[in-house]
Amino acid sequence: MTEAPTPEEAAARAAAIAAGLDPADPAAILAALIRCPSVTPREGGALALIEALLARQGFDVARPVFEEAGTEPVENLFASIGEAGPHLVFAGHTDVVPPGTLGDWTSDPFAGEIVAGEMVGRGAVDMKGGIAAFLAAYARHARRNGPPPGRLSFLVTGDEEGPAVNGTVKLLDWAKARGERFDGCLVGEPTNPSVLGEMVKIGRRGSLSGEVRVAGTQGHVAYPHLADNPVRAAVQIAESLLATPLDEGTGTFQPSNLEITAIETGNASVNVIGARCSIFFNVRFNDRWTIDTLKAELAARIAAGAAAGHLRPGRPAAGYELLWRERPSAAFSTGGDAAGGGGALTGALTAAIHQMTGRRPELSTSGGTSDARFIKDHCPVIEFGLVGKTMHMSNERVALSDLEGLTEIYEAFIARWFAAHA
Repeated sequence: MTEAPTPEEAAARAAAIAAGLDPADPAAILAALIRCPSVTPREGGALALIEALLARQGFDVARPVFEEAGTEPVENLFASIGEAGPHLVFAGHTDVVPPGTLGDWTSDPFAGEIVAGEMVGRGAVDMKGGIAAFLAAYARHARRNGPPPGRLSFLVTGDEEGPAVNGTVKLLDWAKARGERFDGCLVGEPTNPSVLGEMVKIGRRGSLSGEVRVAGTQGHVAYPHLADNPVRAAVQIAESLLATPLDEGTGTFQPSNLEITAIETGNASVNVIGARCSIFFNVRFNDRWTIDTLKAELAARIAAGAAAGHLRPGRPAAGYELLWRERPSAAFSTGGDAAGGGGALTGALTAAIHQMTGRRPELSTSGGTSDARFIKDHCPVIEFGLVGKTMHMSNERVALSDLEGLTEIYEAFIARWFAAHA
């Protein structure tokens, strides 16, 4: 596995590599990006490489670093070209998840080797491939047509695979404070399940996580009258959360879903009644709910389950504490028409996909969350990228034909989006 370079080494290496790259060649760009070991939160030279490539083409590039207490500092990139007119932004991330067990890979995960027409490497799909394709798409568009009639920007973070605290959300606020206003955003996450061109993400379900801590009294299992078993109430609370579906879905979203992800006591002894039990859960929810209304519904279900879940017959109802975990995100949909604010955005992308592949993509809100949940507060946003079958897996890889196909789609999208705003 390649060792992480120092910041100085990364910058020097990036400049040298960028000088030898054709900015319109997505495969060469992707190989160079994969060779930058940018495991969250390390920059690894990836942003330095993008900076060097874009600076060569006349982009104004900034590299803000954000941090806050309890987190590591994260490097980011914002690069723009053009002045007045409509403003299109491409968003993505260069950070990648760890490669895992190196023995599970057929080649170095940070080598970018080509095997049987596919480039193998960590980040090939998620999402250095999308970044490489859009970089090449812009270069091709500029060669053929000159710069777009407006403003085009790259908003790239190194904190998407991490806690997402010092990345896109802060970078957006930083750009806004500088006076940047966006008219539309394309996120290059891998969106296609099997074939390039089959799915565009026009929104995402919300995500809400919580923990219920049930209190009991520790004791010996042979003397239960001297103890209170919190597991009894925890089971009832879990049943109360799961028993009734949250909804039946909407025209845009699938049904909301709650999953109990763990029930833990921290007790490894079979002859001890534990003093506490925690229930962990996550909900992926649709636009029938806001974060606040969903919290209220779940709190009511938990209260009902606790009231029914006595620690032992004849004793008071269980005591518990409800804690909301992580940063919740609301469900959102850009929409496929003007009413959703994303008509031109969705229309330009779906037309470009059909032009280049002959497919009419499904407009979907399925899957997990992405940094689009932050971007939606600044402008209409949609997502489209590579086939995601191998993301986060050993031997993550992308077909070179798909990489070229995505570049062609992005180039057509750039032309169509700016034409729609002329």
